[in-house]
Amino acid sequence: MAEGHSAPGQLTLEDRRHESAALDGLLAAVRAGRSGALVLRGEAGIGKTALLEHAVASASGVRVLRATAVESEMELAFAALHQLCGPMLDRIDRLPGPQRDALATTFGVRAGPAPDRFFVGLAVLSLLSEVAHKQPVLCVVDDAQWLDRASAQALGFVARRLFAESVALLFAAREPGEELAGLPELVVEGLQDAYARRLLKAVIPGRLDERVADQLLSETGGNPLALLELPRGRSATQLAGGYALPGALSLSGRIEESFLKRLAALPKDTQRLVLVAAAEPTGDPALVWRAAERLGITGPALESAESAGLIEVDGRVRFRHPLVRSAVYRAASPNDRRLAHRALGEATDARVDADRRAWHLAEAAAGPDEDVAVELERAAGRAQARGGLAAAAAFLERASDLTPEPLRGAQRALGAAQTKYEAGALDDAVALLATAETGTLDDLERARVHLLRGQIAFASRRGSDAPPLLFKAARELEAVDPGLARTTYLEALSAGRFAGRLARGVTLVEVSEAALAGPPPPQPARPPDLLLEGLAIRFTRGYAAGAPILKEALKAFRRKTVLPPEEARWLLLACRVAADLWDDENLTLLSARELERCRNAGALSAIPLALDARTWTHVVSGELDAAASLADEARTVTEATGVATVPYAPLWLAALRGKESELLRLVETTVRAAVSRGEGFALAITELVSAVLYNGLGRYETALAACRSAGTFSDLVGSPRGPESELIEAAVRCGELQVAEQALERLAGTTRASGTDWALGIEAHSRALLSGGDIAESLYREAIARLGRTRVRMQLARSHLLYGEWLRRERRRLDAREQLRAACEMFSAMGIEAFAARAERELLATGERARRRTVETREELTPQEAQIARLAADRLSNAEIGARLIISQHTVAYHLRKVFNKLGITSRNQLSRALPEAATAKVTA
Repeated sequence: MAEGHSAPGQLTLEDRRHESAALDGLLAAVRAGRSGALVLRGEAGIGKTALLEHAVASASGVRVLRATAVESEMELAFAALHQLCGPMLDRIDRLPGPQRDALATTFGVRAGPAPDRFFVGLAVLSLLSEVAHKQPVLCVVDDAQWLDRASAQALGFVARRLFAESVALLFAAREPGEELAGLPELVVEGLQDAYARRLLKAVIPGRLDERVADQLLSETGGNPLALLELPRGRSATQLAGGYALPGALSLSGRIEESFLKRLAALPKDTQRLVLVAAAEPTGDPALVWRAAERLGITGPALESAESAGLIEVDGRVRFRHPLVRSAVYRAASPNDRRLAHRALGEATDARVDADRRAWHLAEAAAGPDEDVAVELERAAGRAQARGGLAAAAAFLERASDLTPEPLRGAQRALGAAQTKYEAGALDDAVALLATAETGTLDDLERARVHLLRGQIAFASRRGSDAPPLLFKAARELEAVDPGLARTTYLEALSAGRFAGRLARGVTLVEVSEAALAGPPPPQPARPPDLLLEGLAIRFTRGYAAGAPILKEALKAFRRKTVLPPEEARWLLLACRVAADLWDDENLTLLSARELERCRNAGALSAIPLALDARTWTHVVSGELDAAASLADEARTVTEATGVATVPYAPLWLAALRGKESELLRLVETTVRAAVSRGEGFALAITELVSAVLYNGLGRYETALAACRSAGTFSDLVGSPRGPESELIEAAVRCGELQVAEQALERLAGTTRASGTDWALGIEAHSRALLSGGDIAESLYREAIARLGRTRVRMQLARSHLLYGEWLRRERRRLDAREQLRAACEMFSAMGIEAFAARAERELLATGERARRRTVETREELTPQEAQIARLAADRLSNAEIGARLIISQHTVAYHLRKVFNKLGITSRNQLSRALPEAATAKVTA
């Protein structure tokens, strides 16, 4: 082919060998059973869409799924995801039940509660994996900068969790949003000079002045679309001599101007038809024609637009380039845009797509319109019924804008803010609250504004700014909604627990006094009502006074195995109360139930905190491998969702394993973050775990220093008197007996009120440290007996250690060896290395050498392989493991094959025997 007559499409890819090779490599990996994601980033017209088309054309043997994001649909939740997943919905029944239900609700197949937005991403991952099991899949998303937030979150989630599913995600965006940040990226730049000149010659039939060519090449920066479009409409004189070439507009503006000049040369009906198509993002030809007929558009309007290279119709109405759509829509007058949307709204069947009809009618409104606002409100209700919180919020926000009556508009803005909050769009919720407050609100609505501000503050920072806001809202709600007031007081107490010593503006005592003086609970009292009363009494009258009611609250939570949502949300606080009451039985049961509830609901954003509560039960039970597995799961969820949590479990694991440098690093980052947001509870935990570490290492002065700080925070929910027992041990070893005696008095005030074997066992060995002779021995034996009846194996081992140390100092070496040997073996089996080393030193001092446990070594498993192997050994299916670790079941199978090869086994049944003991510790929910 002669140079001057080369096809422009071919020429624009001649200088894209690097980019084409990257796309070909992505496709080759998918065909080989691997997965990947790639974002093509570049300015408008740079050639991203051409590269996408190259990938699609090269995808032989690969199933291609496509979606194009549209600016006007950015507020419609899951609009782009629906485009992408629509062709796969026939496979939805093959997904695990909760994931199937999440997608069915999201896409309006059935009504149901709003699924967690990240769980929708997991369901999409599973769906793609299921489809790719038959044939590799390429997902192509153009104009990703205009993805609706829900779709962007889900697709970003999927892209980060792909591994061995034979799935590729390919995005094109001018500037990717934060949801796609961090994904592999390929920057698409302008054509090199030689290729750009060839492209110009291919599209300009006559003589082109070299100076004009130089100017075009310089101003376009090698942008292919600019090179194709800018010369169009220029006269031969302009191109030959460079006269009157524009230079004021930006590059994308000049490209759009070129499209608009072509549009302006077309008949009026064609221009109006193209505007209707630009306003209708689904590309439904029948809908476009119905709307055109309502505008009186007849004749060959479509043919003129196709001949001009603006749009094409091949089952869908498609624009030649996304810039054409945006240029046409933005250039139209507001009135013309409203007329196009009105025609589309009237042409949309309300029985088939009532929500999109309402959206078009809203865009058609020139001013306040209560009828349209009502339609939008109904659309919001439908969106919520299918779990589309983001869409519901968008409908309510627009309804608020169109409401003529100020009070009703403010109410709708408040409803939109509430829905935005529930959808996780906290910044948008704050902005809508400001809008709501400008209107005329009644007392209940104004109190709800303050409540929502407090909830947003707690959700975003979990720090000291939330309790005063929640307290204020609770006080205001007393007169207008007593039930909601009580719930808000409970929220304020929960938030105050996290603020702790960094609280400002209101104290736990003030909140508790107001709650007790506020509206009485309904009869019979529900579990949360008992929880509020017990906590309020505890913070005003003391631990012993509140304990009986809190015990009743825990019994009530335990009795009601199925709780309504408004009560189930307090299960996590109930777990913290169980820890505070030294109640290992209810702590174990309720934490398992809460984690199961979150998993069954697919609430990925709530799972990290539920995992933290469950991990704590394994920590105190000395099941560090199980705790580590859940901590890994929490980290996986956190990385996948971006929901930040404090790493309490890693802090405990580092302390108990004696990893001082790791703990110091974790403490430093935790303290810095906690201080910045005002979360005092995190500070107390860092001090407590530091005391545990240094008591284990036998560095009692350092442990005592850490305890002195932590002890000031020991009266808050969820810290089961750890500071006092650690303080007593460190103080006795340092000769600070008065300090130890005072701590013992505080400790006994809680252990006696608790009355559990856990509590009384801790008190017994703590009191023994301050005693001597027969009394001390009797107390150590009591501690061992009591703790032996609990799940708290870690503290049982510590009682054996303390008793053995006392016996050695009493010169009873044989008796000491028995206790120290038991302690050493228990600590070693649990992996509590610091205390194991301390027990071994004491045992050596009796003249006996400790026999440390050894483990058969095999070819090393990666952390993820070990985690999957543990769960498989625990008889979880591939689908269940995938849901836990947020990967597809096919990726689970891939890792298990590698595990089998490394361990030399052929089935899951052999895992328990083949894995080292540490890797097969039972991992329960």
